[in-house]
Amino acid sequence: MSSTTQVATFGGGCFWCIDAAFRRVNGVLTVSSGYTGGETDGPTYNSVCSGTTGHAEVVKIEFDTTVVSFETLLAMFFTLHDATQLNRQGNDIGTQYRSVVYYHDEAQLKQTNEMIAQLQSHVSEPIVTEVSPATTYYPAEHYHQDYYNENPQQGYCSILIAPKLHKFETVFKEFLTE
Repeated sequence: MSSTTQVATFGGGCFWCIDAAFRRVNGVLTVSSGYTGGETDGPTYNSVCSGTTGHAEVVKIEFDTTVVSFETLLAMFFTLHDATQLNRQGNDIGTQYRSVVYYHDEAQLKQTNEMIAQLQSHVSEPIVTEVSPATTYYPAEHYHQDYYNENPQQGYCSILIAPKLHKFETVFKEFLTE
């Protein structure tokens, strides 16, 4: 990584939606769906879905700080999911779907806590986003990578992800690739 490249790791429900959105952002160099935050080495989708590994479904993003800031990525992340839902997003229920920011340095920790405080002042329900240090990241199986773009007509994608992406693209259009 160059001195202008950083990593961000976010979990906000099913990783397919978060993955699809960040792939559209100018300055995002790579997006990888995977698992982190648990106790099991080498988790698989099935083991994470069992709820017994402690891992969350996350996206790991490498980005160019000269093009897009961590703070902007955080704002995008909080727009893509409901940070007031504990261990779920809609019908996706379980600790693997928790709202979480895994920070990679003290600056990310500070910015995350500041944004949560700012957002909390605008909502009545408590924001339950976990903020934890980044731990070992395990890439998800190949078929989970760029899932939405590979399967846009699949039911979950067309019914749940497409509307979120439309909102995301409207709110953040100036940050998106052509």
